[in-house]
Amino acid sequence: MSALDTRPSTDEFFAYFGTYVDATTKALEASPQSLVSLLEGQVGALRTLLEGVDDKAAQSAYAPGKWTLAESLIHVSDTERVFSYRLLRFARGDSTPLPGFDQDVWVPQSGAASRTLADILTEIEAVRTSSLALIRSLDDAAIARQGVSNNRTLSVRALGWIIAGHFAHHQELTRTRYLGRA
Repeated sequence: MSALDTRPSTDEFFAYFGTYVDATTKALEASPQSLVSLLEGQVGALRTLLEGVDDKAAQSAYAPGKWTLAESLIHVSDTERVFSYRLLRFARGDSTPLPGFDQDVWVPQSGAASRTLADILTEIEAVRTSSLALIRSLDDAAIARQGVSNNRTLSVRALGWIIAGHFAHHQELTRTRYLGRA
């Protein structure tokens, strides 16, 4: 078992990310596996979930004022890039504090309305492939390192769990709110 597979303690992430760590815990309890295995399977599961969804449906929101499905999926990709960058910096021992980011500023600039669902899924897969290559390269010392982001401490381990949990959280929103499946 890798050090990455051990659930991060609450001092390795800030409370806001507890939802994502909990989502990862639930996924691992439902299907016991390594965190890397969970990360490896998430994009395929999302592709399966979105089978039959067309580009028009991807441009719909589930409620007024909410993101469209396309915007939500690009948000998943953008956020994973940010989390992976933080993970890289901290794993390499960079102690420079990193800023937060405002997802609500980013989403309208994503160009989601002009993109196909297939294109967005290809991007998500490319981002995940990159994240996995980085995560697989880490030794236990790197996984234990910490850094500061948005004025709060995060560990490399927690970031791996947050990446998986954020994806799982949005996959569930896609299933229940965007697609209306129980």
